[in-house]
Amino acid sequence: MTTARLSGLDASFLAVETPAAHMHVGWVAVFSGSPGRPLPSFGELREHVERRLVRAPRYRQKLAPVPFNLNAPEWVDDESFAIERHLIWAPGPLPGLVDEVMSMPLRRDRPLWEMWICQEPEDNRFALIGKAHHCMVDGLAAVELGSLLLDTSPQSEAPPVQSWSPEPEPGGERLLARGLRDLLAAEATLLRAPVKVATSPARAVRSVAGGAMRVTRAVGHSLLSGAPSSALNRSLSPLRRLAWAERPLEDLRRIKQAYGTTINDVMLAAVAGGMRTYLAEHGEQPVALKAMVPVSVRSDEDVLGNHISFVFADLPCDIPDPLARLFRVHDTMSSRKQHREPEGADLALKAAQLGPGIVQSAFSRVIASPRTYNLVVSNIPGPPTPMYMHGCRLESVYPVVPLSDRHRVSIGMTTVCQRACFGVYADREALPDAHMLAHDIDVAISELLACT
Repeated sequence: MTTARLSGLDASFLAVETPAAHMHVGWVAVFSGSPGRPLPSFGELREHVERRLVRAPRYRQKLAPVPFNLNAPEWVDDESFAIERHLIWAPGPLPGLVDEVMSMPLRRDRPLWEMWICQEPEDNRFALIGKAHHCMVDGLAAVELGSLLLDTSPQSEAPPVQSWSPEPEPGGERLLARGLRDLLAAEATLLRAPVKVATSPARAVRSVAGGAMRVTRAVGHSLLSGAPSSALNRSLSPLRRLAWAERPLEDLRRIKQAYGTTINDVMLAAVAGGMRTYLAEHGEQPVALKAMVPVSVRSDEDVLGNHISFVFADLPCDIPDPLARLFRVHDTMSSRKQHREPEGADLALKAAQLGPGIVQSAFSRVIASPRTYNLVVSNIPGPPTPMYMHGCRLESVYPVVPLSDRHRVSIGMTTVCQRACFGVYADREALPDAHMLAHDIDVAISELLACT
């Protein structure tokens, strides 16, 4: 029997969590009601979510640590699971509620997710504020949760009610035995690698040589090329602020098409321009910041958990010309892709997962260090067509990209309903005016658009 156990990458997000650095992925989804119809009540929305999440058993499971930390924790059914502990109604205003929800860490003695409903009848809309621990989902998996909750039409049939009985929670001896079994199985897999090399040496040499080159490049750009010193990389408070901005996705497409770049290049260049303005207005000399850019390596067979790699790229905040920033970003990202650095970083992560727990923990902390990067910038594609929840249309989704220790800001973009939705997630004490950074990113897009 296969145990649902955290991978090394999943476990790393537990390892780097601190009282001030909450490692939850999050989102704020805003829905508009149908004209002439009242918004669904909280009870109706709760029943909707409960029926849909039946198809995702992980949302009824919690983590069970292995005694002596012999192996990573495993997922087990929560015998006390109740939807009321995870889906909560709260009054607005929405921005203040979002900040408070994101400032609270998730409890580890229950399934690692929460959703909050904020209804605004006067505007005929409601918001779904969600968060799930990064050890459970990556950004794309959080978006894919929408495939369970959302429909392609305002009219949809509710799935039938399904009964559920939790499996008994395993005791310490059983957890220890399974942890040891899985550890031995992983070591056996590692020992079989030389046999594969012996049976096909030429192919193995080519594979190892190519993989080593990609790993070398990825590690070189991550660890050997340090991040510059910045006010963005000082101590954190546990308080959070999410600021947001929106643009028509067509604006980014026009820039992309005019200069032969990608949407991702345009986003990174806009972040560089916005960050340049923000830092200059706060008395800091703009320098080329180092960004960690997550890249999905998720396949159709992958389920919940993290299936991401990363590349590190310089954000040319030191360049005053917006087009020059765009071309610099495009050259950098094209080089990273040409040399297949996301695959190299993925290989490095998987190699670290084969080592002892102390090695995995040390590697996780090095990757999450402010010496490695200044901020995370993530592009998370959302649904390209209109989607609905309980008959209400999804209008926008603002992403929350978690902050690791001594990283004061992260920036995410989700594309949904032909809109580009930016989420600037920051330490509330360090960047109380995070809304100004969101505004500066919006202005940077306008500057690029004007150049076309």
